[in-house]
Amino acid sequence: MKLGDQVQTADWKKEKHVPVIECPDEVKADEVFEIEVGLGKEVAHPNTTEHHIRWIQLYFHPEDGKFSYQVGNYEFCAHGESVEGANEGPAYTHHSVKTYLKVNKPGTLYALALCNIHGLWESSKEIKLAG
Repeated sequence: MKLGDQVQTADWKKEKHVPVIECPDEVKADEVFEIEVGLGKEVAHPNTTEHHIRWIQLYFHPEDGKFSYQVGNYEFCAHGESVEGANEGPAYTHHSVKTYLKVNKPGTLYALALCNIHGLWESSKEIKLAG
């Protein structure tokens, strides 16, 4: 089995594990734009010691390109753990991130998220260039 065979996809409106990529559909070449990636937009994902999102990775694949380029790797490290026990800790990171990017070609953004119980989940969003 290959790692890619383990990546799951679904409609984020019905499945809490699918990353949601929010950004403009069309951007200007070489102009910085905002991207927000998170989970649980329609169906909440837990954020507990026992069940949480560990990380989100974001990639850009230029149209007609051979390779994807990693935009960022975002780790979420606090899930309520503490010496008092599970879910007794003082801090819980939320599984959402904002980042900024500029591109000079159209292409596709890919987000990959890891749930500590339910594995790898992927989504994508096409980006067009204006003008």
